[in-house]
Amino acid sequence: MAEPGANELRLDARIAELLPVRRTPAGVPIAACGLAHESKQDEAGVARDVSVELQAVAVGELASVLAGASPGMRIRATGFLAAKSLRSRTPVLHLSKIEFLEGNENGFQAQVEVQEKG
Repeated sequence: MAEPGANELRLDARIAELLPVRRTPAGVPIAACGLAHESKQDEAGVARDVSVELQAVAVGELASVLAGASPGMRIRATGFLAAKSLRSRTPVLHLSKIEFLEGNENGFQAQVEVQEKG
């Protein structure tokens, strides 16, 4: 088995697509979405326009939080990257924390983090 290592991603993004909640055979809810990120980043002292789209998934209690969001909402997504499946090595962000950035300019911010039980 692989040793634990650093694998955490934090990304400010817009929810580009929100798929319906589905359930595993064990009944665990899963919500999937597409995230779109655009920003300016410093690379070797030069400002660079950056954009990326990434699939994300929320499992368990966090799935209902993500399902309550709407396309176009801005969030700060935190989680880890894993391959989509054994056959597809495309990375998917598995969410562990969602911060809704909507309304931040008015001093309001919602933050949701679900701790694993164990």
